[in-house]
Amino acid sequence: MTFSIIVVCLNAGIRLHDTVESIRRQTEEDYEIIVKDGISEDKITTGYLSKLERESAADGRIRVYRHDKDSGIYDAMNQAVKYCRGDYIFFLNCGDRFYDDQVLARVREQIEQCENSCKEVLRGGQRRKETGAAADKAPCIFYGNICEYLTGTMVQSNPVIDDFACYRNLPCHQACFYAAALLRERAFDTGYRVRADYEHFLWCRYIGGARTVYMPVTVALYEGGGFSETKVNKRRSKQEHKEIVLKYMPGRQVFWYRMIMLLTLAPLRTWIAGNPAMAGIYQSVKKRVYKA
Repeated sequence: MTFSIIVVCLNAGIRLHDTVESIRRQTEEDYEIIVKDGISEDKITTGYLSKLERESAADGRIRVYRHDKDSGIYDAMNQAVKYCRGDYIFFLNCGDRFYDDQVLARVREQIEQCENSCKEVLRGGQRRKETGAAADKAPCIFYGNICEYLTGTMVQSNPVIDDFACYRNLPCHQACFYAAALLRERAFDTGYRVRADYEHFLWCRYIGGARTVYMPVTVALYEGGGFSETKVNKRRSKQEHKEIVLKYMPGRQVFWYRMIMLLTLAPLRTWIAGNPAMAGIYQSVKKRVYKA
């Protein structure tokens, strides 16, 4: 099993260095790093990219692609996927880092446990009838938790991805390891400027036939405050969310989910989750709710 770790960048400066070095510190060695640069011009970024290119001669796990233009982050991610050779693909944005140097080792352990469990099911007669061999062979998205840098709190992912979770609370891509087949079959829709990863996750689940498997692993230290969190893109995010959910869910179902969000004071909960003084308490309560 090999992991393909994609890092896309444009004039990222020292943040690119911090992200890539967090990958290189991993104790798990079966990975490759794909750095897709959008033709950066700042000296810190270009200097570090040149350093990586020199080091790639001795370490074949590092590959840098820096001469192709892209139309934005999702186009860059799509281009990078074409260079991947691994079984699972993971996207780590510049400024984000692996939570510690054991992350990939823990993820490998979780994936292998799941694969062994599936083999037991396939050998298990009655259990095979109940679960279905086709389901066990489906491509997977393995996902864990993240830690927010700005608030210093662990963000617990929903351990069950049902329809309401798909509407409201999907894990961010910095928590997700995609079976490579899912991204090779269908790229991110670059028509969505902010929510293309959200739309792709729904495609994987509802059309691509993916299984979603929760891992009790803190995957990434999430920087936050980036492209999707500007005022303009927050408004765009809401509009794109409305369009996307109606592609995959009946209008009546979407209406009731919106009512639930209003009745449970979703805007207030979002504010609390982003408040450094209150985020820890909120995430602790959310974790207990998910366990229940």
